[in-house]
Amino acid sequence: MPRFLLLLILLLTGCATAPVAVQRPLQADAPFAFNGRVAVKQGDKRESAGVRWEHRAEADEILLLAPLGQTMARIRRDAQEITLEASGKRYTAQDMESLMQQALGWQLPLSGLRYWVTALPAPGSESSIERDANGQVSMLQQQGWEIGYSRYAAAAPDALPLRLKLQRDGMEVVLLIDEWEAQ
Repeated sequence: MPRFLLLLILLLTGCATAPVAVQRPLQADAPFAFNGRVAVKQGDKRESAGVRWEHRAEADEILLLAPLGQTMARIRRDAQEITLEASGKRYTAQDMESLMQQALGWQLPLSGLRYWVTALPAPGSESSIERDANGQVSMLQQQGWEIGYSRYAAAAPDALPLRLKLQRDGMEVVLLIDEWEAQ
């Protein structure tokens, strides 16, 4: 019997796959997907949620998840419209930020964040970037937001960030990325 267990363990470990090393894309607006957590603090108001974000240049789907994994809100962007579904209601708006404010009472800077999560500035507006000794972005300032990067998946200059802290006008957003997925 012990040989059978040893053989079974060897077979199972042989089938396991190593995690995919995901590097920062070379071009802005490249596809990505990640799982993580977000905490938002604005004055006395504090909100937190799990996050599942799948991004392509032409579309986004962002799930905000409750602690036990239930979907609290689903945000979708495509060429036709931007929608948010939460609590059995469907909202539409011109941009993702005002849509979140309307439906949830708080907002993430999603139009810029789709670039900032990969440590790249959003095209079309001025930015300021500071880098650390490894060549990784440590601070990015753009569109009135200050984005601090304090943890990366690896020490390489092209590694993807795992912890971002965004601040603007008394609002603070902390995004922790648990898992990047290759696209």
